[in-house]
Amino acid sequence: MIKTALISVSNKEGIIDFTRQLSKLGIKIISTGNTAKLLQQNKIKVTLVSEITKFPEMLGGRLKSIHPSVFAGVLADKKNKKHLNELKKLKIETIDLVIVNFYPFEDAIKMNHKEPYAIENIDIGGPALVRAAAKNHENVLVVVDTNDYNDVVQKIKNKKITRYDRIGMAAKAFSYTARYDAIISSYFNNLAKNDFPDVLNLTFKKIQSLRYGENPHQSASFYRDFSANESCVSAAKQLQGKELSFNNILDIDAAFELVKEFEKPAAAVIKHTNPSGAASAGKIEEAYRKAHETDPKSAFGCVVALNRDCNEKAAILMKPLFIEAVICPKFEKSALEILKEKKNLRLLETGAIKNEKTSYDLKKVKGGVLLQTCFYPELSPKSLKIVTKRKPTKEELKDLIFAWKVNKHVKSNSIVLAKGNTTVGIGAGQMSRVDAVNLAVVKSEGKCQGSVMSSDAFFPFRDGVDEAAKAGVTAIIQPGGSIRDKEVIEAADEYNIAMAFTGIRLFRH
Repeated sequence: MIKTALISVSNKEGIIDFTRQLSKLGIKIISTGNTAKLLQQNKIKVTLVSEITKFPEMLGGRLKSIHPSVFAGVLADKKNKKHLNELKKLKIETIDLVIVNFYPFEDAIKMNHKEPYAIENIDIGGPALVRAAAKNHENVLVVVDTNDYNDVVQKIKNKKITRYDRIGMAAKAFSYTARYDAIISSYFNNLAKNDFPDVLNLTFKKIQSLRYGENPHQSASFYRDFSANESCVSAAKQLQGKELSFNNILDIDAAFELVKEFEKPAAAVIKHTNPSGAASAGKIEEAYRKAHETDPKSAFGCVVALNRDCNEKAAILMKPLFIEAVICPKFEKSALEILKEKKNLRLLETGAIKNEKTSYDLKKVKGGVLLQTCFYPELSPKSLKIVTKRKPTKEELKDLIFAWKVNKHVKSNSIVLAKGNTTVGIGAGQMSRVDAVNLAVVKSEGKCQGSVMSSDAFFPFRDGVDEAAKAGVTAIIQPGGSIRDKEVIEAADEYNIAMAFTGIRLFRH
């Protein structure tokens, strides 16, 4: 039976109505600081924690509830006579319900507040209370989620709080404290410039359950990284269409991350996380048209990303096609009017594109994870090392850098052929580099004459250059670094192909 509740919340959403209902059920309310003031202002009878502890709040509110008179009441096992006798001797009453949420540390760091303010928002007493209540869940019901308030009131009213309810709330409470500590740990590692700590604490919040995983026999859910502070699929708002699938999310992520590479209007068409086409142009509708035309056959059932608002002209181009999803900063009203006729088409808005300077890429393997930075050095014509007799023309240089940017987002081994800031052929995920070249040429369907080529890694043999020359490629960009670089450069010179080394490998597994 619940007779006494301790309430101390930073997030006050729903707390007045919740507490009022508890009070009507005859439950004694104990509270702290601003929570107590708010409840009193709303004419709810409250016993201050200081009345229980016989000790005032101290250190500007840093010390309120940490006291044996509180914690003994939370931790006491009601089935243990020794515990109850100790409480009776010390005149301490048991606490049956703990409702606590923490200082908004996550909000403080996301708003880039200065260090002293952020540290002041590290809660101490709250996590201690929640952990104590969760440990003693057989005797104490712990509530950390505002969404649980109504359900808890109904179960108390109907006297239907089960053991599994208590275990479930305890699990949620420990997840809440673990997440809170993981965020604080990450913050301090950032302060210490410790990019790869000995212990990696990751925390993700569930966004939604998915119908299934990569295949129908697999179950799945989608979680958001707390540290994500940029425009991305996990922060996008879905405006219409069917529920996102596991594979949709992977493809949308791949598409949007590609177009974020470009300052000018850019579009990407993605199938199975690889681009079937990408383009940059003066207008977004033109970029989309060119991207789709790279490989219209593969674009069937694709995901589209734009780095500009989707306008009416782009929407008209998309309307007759089978597209799974479109992601962009915003859909203009006229574009929405056109695309809403395709009711199953998933439309996602991200708001103005915001890139994060420092981010990480995490890959799961059995029994562990791999963590790496996502940083790539800036590439400009001046940073390239021209290794052939012929230098690239200005137009070739532009196309080389464009192809290199697209190539960052293609599965290895990968080759990208481009012309006029548009892909004309892409060879992805091949076991040999020359096969990737041949696939890109085949996918170009004759459009590769006069194109440039980007390779994600060095050419181990000259055969890739030989095939490029046959296809009409005029310039190549690659990292360099092979023991056969001299042979490869000589092959390029034979064909009067300009070649630039970047020193940057683009492997993507």
